[in-house]
Amino acid sequence: CMDGVPPAPSPAGLSVYVAVSQLLGLTVLATTGAWLGRYRGGVGWHSPLQFNAHPLCMVLGMVFLQGDALLVYRVFRHEAKRSTKALHALLHGLALLIALVGIIAVFESHRDKGIPHMYSLHSWCGMAAFVLYLLQWLLGCGFFLFPGASFSLRARYKPQHVFFGIALFILSLTSCLLGITEMLLFKISDSYSHFVPEGVLANTLGVLLVAFGLLVAYVVTREEWRRPPLAEELALSMDFKTLTEGESPGGGSQ
Repeated sequence: CMDGVPPAPSPAGLSVYVAVSQLLGLTVLATTGAWLGRYRGGVGWHSPLQFNAHPLCMVLGMVFLQGDALLVYRVFRHEAKRSTKALHALLHGLALLIALVGIIAVFESHRDKGIPHMYSLHSWCGMAAFVLYLLQWLLGCGFFLFPGASFSLRARYKPQHVFFGIALFILSLTSCLLGITEMLLFKISDSYSHFVPEGVLANTLGVLLVAFGLLVAYVVTREEWRRPPLAEELALSMDFKTLTEGESPGGGSQ
């Protein structure tokens, strides 16, 4: 903080919501692992269990890490904006890499078992989420992380970036719910309607995913919890606008 002035405290309730979201997210991962470990034989690679790496990687990458990347600007309120941007981009990039492993797992598994690719609604929504997520990440890095984009261009793109960030998170959650349902219907279609333990556990996973998604969306869309610009950031923003747009600090065009 500047001039020895202590930073403003986090808004009331924010820390509680963030902490609960992390507990929910870890519970989602534990529940996914329990389902795959107890009822689906665990996870392997280049083995009959390779498919199980798909749901584990997609939940870890496209849900938990993507959700945490969205929360970065709410949690790190007093750190340098550049560092916060870098962490935001890093978490999204890590989510993409883990999701890519999950996609490779399902394609190789289907190939080895002679199962057709990309025919279900789950696969369409999931692939759309991944491709658009990659595009969103590349555009975000190009506009906000690397130098070159003008102040006005960044300002015009930012609302789209924020909207599609939340929209893709919702699409990712939707794809997971479709995938859980599809997997249950393929694996236990005869007993699913009898409330067998595997079905109840997988349904619980779906409810936990929805709860995690709702909590993250609530935190990132609550206006008073937005990250306030630091004093030095406002000064740098004005300097950047002057350099890229040819405006004087007083706001008049040159």
